[in-house]
Amino acid sequence: MTENTTEEVVEDVVEPGQETDPVATLTADLQRLQAEYANYRKRVERDRAVAHESAVGAVLTELLALLDDVDRAEQHGELTGGFKAVADQLNSITSRIGLEKYGTAGEAFDPQIHEALMHDESADVAVATASKILQPGYKYKERILRPARVAVTDPAAGE
Repeated sequence: MTENTTEEVVEDVVEPGQETDPVATLTADLQRLQAEYANYRKRVERDRAVAHESAVGAVLTELLALLDDVDRAEQHGELTGGFKAVADQLNSITSRIGLEKYGTAGEAFDPQIHEALMHDESADVAVATASKILQPGYKYKERILRPARVAVTDPAAGE
């Protein structure tokens, strides 16, 4: 019974006077459905990966304040004993997940990854330079979670 209904459907689509092979038509339909399903699977996997990266990025963003506090404690020599072990483990875990700290004094100022908080001019620099890192920036898989907050030194205006 299915063969008759298939042939009837094929006959409705086909122009009068033309003959088509119902097997070829069904094969083409099957190939189209397989391609649609493959595209659907790829799209779902891509969406799933994006959702995973967003979730990890959101958690890491929440940890940035804690990482800043650990860095300040380390700079002031207050990170000792058991707290140092916890801080080292926290830094190790976040780097293993993929969190990267960036921003070094003396690199060229890039408004895409730096946030200028202070501004100065000097004849010692040829291009706008991040002269002091006030707060480091963090990124996760090329996505900026927080820009580096910097003091910018511009070249002195020509006389």
